[in-house]
Amino acid sequence: MAVDQGTFRRAVARFATGVCVVTSLEGRADHAMTVNSFTSVSLEPLLVLFCVEKEARFYDAVIDSGVWGVSILNPDQRPAASWLSNRGRPLVGQLDRIPHHRGPETGVALLDGAVATMECRTTAVHEAGDHDIVIGEVVGAAVPASGPADEAGALLWHRGAYSRI
Repeated sequence: MAVDQGTFRRAVARFATGVCVVTSLEGRADHAMTVNSFTSVSLEPLLVLFCVEKEARFYDAVIDSGVWGVSILNPDQRPAASWLSNRGRPLVGQLDRIPHHRGPETGVALLDGAVATMECRTTAVHEAGDHDIVIGEVVGAAVPASGPADEAGALLWHRGAYSRI
């Protein structure tokens, strides 16, 4: 029996997942995308992955640059998540209204106030239907000391809407 896309989407929507912003730097242009398809892969070596739609503007940037950052969002960063998931937003200046800093290892943008950040170098890309799975070695990571970002919990995606822990 074939599963239709609508049933599939409703089924996977029941799985609560964290919300991250993945960034990349192609030349001098910042690229960013909201994702909920991020996970750790390995402790030796330190590997993580995210999935990116092949048709997304972000796809070429992250594949070409080979470096990317992950900002795990706190609930107060919902506006940034919404903005960076908006198809058709302007490429130039898309991070202008989002406080961020440069990662010391790769130079990619990392969102200020995130509950954790990582910098990665792509080690593999695997085709997976209309998306690709991008695997990267973690070359830098930061977790804020006790403070508002650390105590805020995390931004979640569940049943097609933002939520919080």
